[in-house]
Amino acid sequence: MNVKMKTILRNRLFFSLVLIFSAISCNDSLDVMPKDRMIPENFFRNESELQMFSNKFYTQLPGESAIIREGVDHIAKNDMSDELKGTRIIPGSGSGWSWSQLRDINTLLEYSVNCPDREVRNRYDAVARFFRAYFYFEKVKRFGDVPWYDKQLASNDPDLVKPRDSREFIMSKVMEDLDFAIQYLPAGKELYKVTKWTALALKSRAALFEGTFRKYHNLTVDGVGYEYYLEQAAKASEDFINQSGYTLYKGTSTTTAYRDLFASYDARGEEIILARNYNKSLGQSHNANFYTLGVTYGRPGLTKRMVNSYLMADGSRFTDNPGYETYSFVDETANRDPRLSQTIRTPGYKRLDGTNTLVPDLLTSSTGYQPIKFVMETKYDGPNSESENDLPIFRTAEVYLNYAEAKAELGTLTQSDLDRTIGQIRARVGMPPLDMVDANADPDPYLLDPKTGYPHVQGQNQGVILEIRRERTIELIMEGFRYDDMMRWKEGKTFETDYHGVYIPELGPYDFDGDGSPDVYFYKGATPSIPSGVLARKVDEEIFLSEGDYGYISPYKNMTAKWNEERDYLYPIPIDERILTGGVLTQNPGWDDGLEF
Repeated sequence: MNVKMKTILRNRLFFSLVLIFSAISCNDSLDVMPKDRMIPENFFRNESELQMFSNKFYTQLPGESAIIREGVDHIAKNDMSDELKGTRIIPGSGSGWSWSQLRDINTLLEYSVNCPDREVRNRYDAVARFFRAYFYFEKVKRFGDVPWYDKQLASNDPDLVKPRDSREFIMSKVMEDLDFAIQYLPAGKELYKVTKWTALALKSRAALFEGTFRKYHNLTVDGVGYEYYLEQAAKASEDFINQSGYTLYKGTSTTTAYRDLFASYDARGEEIILARNYNKSLGQSHNANFYTLGVTYGRPGLTKRMVNSYLMADGSRFTDNPGYETYSFVDETANRDPRLSQTIRTPGYKRLDGTNTLVPDLLTSSTGYQPIKFVMETKYDGPNSESENDLPIFRTAEVYLNYAEAKAELGTLTQSDLDRTIGQIRARVGMPPLDMVDANADPDPYLLDPKTGYPHVQGQNQGVILEIRRERTIELIMEGFRYDDMMRWKEGKTFETDYHGVYIPELGPYDFDGDGSPDVYFYKGATPSIPSGVLARKVDEEIFLSEGDYGYISPYKNMTAKWNEERDYLYPIPIDERILTGGVLTQNPGWDDGLEF
């Protein structure tokens, strides 16, 4: 890159940062106020103004695309992501490197002193600090070290070009902010507003991530290893469990409770700690139904690797059954953990408002293991964001899982800990409890295999850690956790596995529900004459099988996953940001942006 080009980019980026960090922009919500009240010094004077300004912080929370549409090794879609293909590029700008939300947070924290009511001020400072912790936790997951800003920046502030602060410095600030939020946020239950319990749940999540990331990446930062953060995760989780009053939604039956937790117009408040509110009358809706049912949209399907991980209904391992690899769809979905039939279409499936049984639709599912999680009645099926069911951001089951995992990784887990966490999650669907001694005595070979599991798990709690990971992956599927979990466990190389769907033994008719009538006809060559209502799929054109004329449905037949262990656990820093700081902002390992500093 020549000097002239660098100068142009430097000037362009400088003025961009001036716009971000200077006076509140014309797009910010303060502009809805009368002009004589737009100046921060004349605002933030009472609870109404603090609340109005803080409402914008909630836009940080993930929506449908980050929750329902997740997909790495456990869910295949109509295309393999750049992360899986190893084709991520170093962007010129953007790609998550944005600080405008942080400016809003720091603005409130700077000017909340305008409010004379200390109790009110502390409450909204707590809201701001919760979201600052959330903001920085997301940045650390994505980029590792990042610069810490806890003030507004003027256009000539030297901190505009400061280097990255250490991961430990950032995460210690995250913990400080969350401790403040835990102390001053209200202790009541609110579905759509952050509370003391939301802050405890976030601390549980963030500390578990950081502790396990450091453990499995063999990372000690500024003298702090993994134990401190796992202890923080366990303590936050335990405080939540003991004090919050939240429990698991049990529903009316073990065969529907898990499904109904997500197929509910309003979030189930006994379990959901914080939800994203969707209501078309308020202009808020999403595409959950169309995403899973639209022919031209996501076409998501669980992978066979994921389906294999569900236990049998009696708690035994499905993958211990001889010949499980080539079971028919009817056989492999029978007598399994009830969450399987409440997560995908299995024989006997009916829509919430339907009377007809439906089989997996290979037009809308890339693997044949078709998700039903978050799918509502047929009136929400349209392509124009018709779905209105609330989406969970934090829920009690996650905190239970965090607690069990943190203690297992620390070596302090007891059977009592398992019974009050994993045991409760399993009991919701009628599954037997997890026995710690049995799990450690006989670790699951499938979950240890580098192609299908977690080969880095070792030590005396190896077996129970594997089982906790199984539970976590099953319980939290399609809720936005899987990619982050694989990053902290340092299991990205497993993404290079084969991506398979339902096993099809031969060309010709296939019966998905075991009623004796074919549901799909697989063929090559000329289109055959088939009965009405049977879906025809032309192999090697409309659908691919792993062995040509038979084998697993292969959603990524002509694609290859590739993972760089030395590079891909973090995203690259945008080139423009590096240029702006003259190299003070360093690049992440393994990412070569061609710059000379």
